[in-house]
Amino acid sequence: MKKTVKDIDIQGKKVLMRADFNVPLNDEMVITDDTRIQAALPTIRYILDQGAALILMSHLGRPKNEPDPKFSLAPVAAALSKELGRDVIFNDDGEVVGQVTRDAAAALKPGDVLLLQNTRFRPEEKKNGADFAKDLAGLADVFVDDAFGSCHRAHASTAGVADYLPAVSGFLIQKELDFIGGALEDPKRPFVAILGGAKVSDKIGVINNLLEKVDTLIIGGGMAYTFLKSQGYEIGESLLEADKVALAAELLEKAKAKGVDLKLPVDVVVAPEFAPDAPAETVAIDAIPADKQGLDIGEKTREIFADAIQSAKTVIWNGPMGVFEFPAFAKGTEAVAKAMADSDAITIIGGGDSAAAVKQLGYGDKMSHISTGGGASLEFMEGKVLPGIAVLEDK
Repeated sequence: MKKTVKDIDIQGKKVLMRADFNVPLNDEMVITDDTRIQAALPTIRYILDQGAALILMSHLGRPKNEPDPKFSLAPVAAALSKELGRDVIFNDDGEVVGQVTRDAAAALKPGDVLLLQNTRFRPEEKKNGADFAKDLAGLADVFVDDAFGSCHRAHASTAGVADYLPAVSGFLIQKELDFIGGALEDPKRPFVAILGGAKVSDKIGVINNLLEKVDTLIIGGGMAYTFLKSQGYEIGESLLEADKVALAAELLEKAKAKGVDLKLPVDVVVAPEFAPDAPAETVAIDAIPADKQGLDIGEKTREIFADAIQSAKTVIWNGPMGVFEFPAFAKGTEAVAKAMADSDAITIIGGGDSAAAVKQLGYGDKMSHISTGGGASLEFMEGKVLPGIAVLEDK
């Protein structure tokens, strides 16, 4: 168990908080989705309510290790000011911790909020440079990490600062650890995991780890065709990782040996091309035409997957069942989302495309937890140690 901000006294102190404000911006520098800002607010408000001064930091986008106005956090400062009902101090400091920022941090009083400029404007950020970590730590008394989406990266602002300040988690990270960590370590059973998305290679570690823990593993999406190929099915023009066919066969054998019910599609929706208006038809997996590709799971498969979800007590899902961006091939993903929404189980969405799909389809508020981390969620599900979590103090 890691300490949270509630486990330490922060009254009258300056708190340095790593948030995930990597929000999408349009060409006018307007935030088009503030989900990540909203997710950070409970921790921010708690810190301010405790009579602390708050220094926020985050990256945004992928600047080339130098100041770039396209990746400025100025729009985030404006959005936070509106949300919090108080001015959030922001300086366009290309050094991130230049003299103007040191002076602003030194002058902070309880209840004040300062947002630093994009941490990736400094080349030392991604290298976890000690000098930059010291510069950041020198602004405050305590470090609170609440950027789960960046916890899998050992950067100066996610891990390095903890070498110089007491480090605890915020409420968002605590929630991720409680839900995903709880599901992996002590799930209510039956425990069903659903994996989709394009590539087996992206999920090898996750599959291996889940086969040690789940009762049922459902595989859909583009990655399912490599598994079907390993069973001798012809898959036409469907997505295939030819160099992973043997591995897929090994994973199927491992599931059998572990007593895990590994479910693959029994029918798929195929089309002659990857296009939103391509003519679609449903075929059994032993009848995929040579000149067509699978773009979604079929009706029978949707029922089988939904039945498995309905009987579960814990469900975790990462990766869509088809090309959900095209309405004609989103029905499989929607069927899984609806089954989870209708379930009495603990339902966890493991970030990334599945989180986007669930929200887009209108089922977001029906899930127990939607992870804010894409890569971080996957690595956590894989059983890897996340650098940004490892540095936090234990209870």
